[in-house]
Amino acid sequence: MKPPMPPSLRDRQRAETREQILRAVGRQLESGAALEDLSFAEIARDAGLGERTVYRYFPTKEALLGAFWAWMQNQAVSAAPERPRPRAMPRVREAITAARDAQRPMRILLATDAWEPQVNGVVRTLTRVHRELMDMGHTVEVIHPGQFKTFPLPTYSEIKVAIGVYEPVQERFKAFEPEAIHIATEGPIGLAARRICVEWKLPFTTSYHTRFPEYVSARLPLPLAAGYAYMKWFHKPSGRLMVATPTMRDELTAHGFRNISAWSRGVDTEHFRPRLADEPDVFEGLARPVFLYVGRVAVEKNIEAFLGLDLPGTKVVVGPGPQLDELKAKYPGAVFTGSKSGKELSDAYACADVFVFPSLTDTFGLVILEAMASGTPVAAYPAPGPIDIIPNSGAGALAASATEGLREACLDCLKLDRKQVRAFAEKFSWRACAEDFVKNLQPYPEPEKTRFWRRLRRLARVRRRPQAA
Repeated sequence: MKPPMPPSLRDRQRAETREQILRAVGRQLESGAALEDLSFAEIARDAGLGERTVYRYFPTKEALLGAFWAWMQNQAVSAAPERPRPRAMPRVREAITAARDAQRPMRILLATDAWEPQVNGVVRTLTRVHRELMDMGHTVEVIHPGQFKTFPLPTYSEIKVAIGVYEPVQERFKAFEPEAIHIATEGPIGLAARRICVEWKLPFTTSYHTRFPEYVSARLPLPLAAGYAYMKWFHKPSGRLMVATPTMRDELTAHGFRNISAWSRGVDTEHFRPRLADEPDVFEGLARPVFLYVGRVAVEKNIEAFLGLDLPGTKVVVGPGPQLDELKAKYPGAVFTGSKSGKELSDAYACADVFVFPSLTDTFGLVILEAMASGTPVAAYPAPGPIDIIPNSGAGALAASATEGLREACLDCLKLDRKQVRAFAEKFSWRACAEDFVKNLQPYPEPEKTRFWRRLRRLARVRRRPQAA
């Protein structure tokens, strides 16, 4: 097999010009410009290029913003040097609303850039809610990366990014004729679905799954305001923005988001359950107590805050990710098992003594409930998710702050009653999570819905006639 050819001089020049434009967008946002007011002329002047050059690379603002967001993601996973965070962007006007109708079965379209075979809390939530919606009698169409050509996100090959999605997504809309539309992510598929909804004036809802602006800002020469400006622009036309916890709702409200609604999470208490007396201990032979982490092994998960703790026993890390080899080399005393699923994963939860959740960027942390359902108490920082679940639960302990006290929380968890931990997790169900989701949807009201799709079908037939002739 021949090695790949190095990029030509022309390719390198095009890449450099593209980066000049995207960095200019970041500087414009840093200066306080709103996304709606971004000017191609100002961007060209800032980048030191002609305005026609900017248009040649990015013919529309949608294309420019999509490329800017993808560029921020790619740069973030490269772990660039940390930079201070500037002030937040100005507040934006309230999102639009539409009529509600959550009592009858509906045709629901779900657009997401996160889907199987990705393994993370977002995917588990969406796939389980999809199953519950079907059981409730709804018809659900999922648009996900597996239906398109994709490329692996640089330095993070587990995440596949869909390309060339706009026209295929448009055809999926036309074929399915949804009554309610939910856009779960802000990537290429989410952008395409959002553009269609805005252009066709279709009501839709969105959800907020990770504190990505903080993650990007900590690793890029871009301000926190740039990430939040993009996220606010993306969610602005949404009828409702669904979030998992009150803390996340308050945080987004402080950043100028509007029309935020709660969307609970659930856990499968049959799959995730305590270990029975006659079942084997998967950690037999390891020094006790066993402190467990489950999730992506990536910089945004703050795993080193856990691995660097002076704790008795053994630290175990379950999961794949781009930081796996680096952490293996740096912490040889810890046990890294790689990815686990099914019974292997549930056994790991049930056989651990304490589950440790060091992340500061998640909005909920589904693994918290999975550990609790297994009877394993959870130690975490007081971040969105843990701070809404753990206090007064008897199922875990919080650190004193976002930087101190995680060791003490881990040791406190050893004293908790595992039966009480399990009892707390039994209060959460996936059916309640799906019911919350349906209540928050913004279905297209009758008879506008019927008229719209009928008109669109008629227009398609008219356009096909000249081609047939």
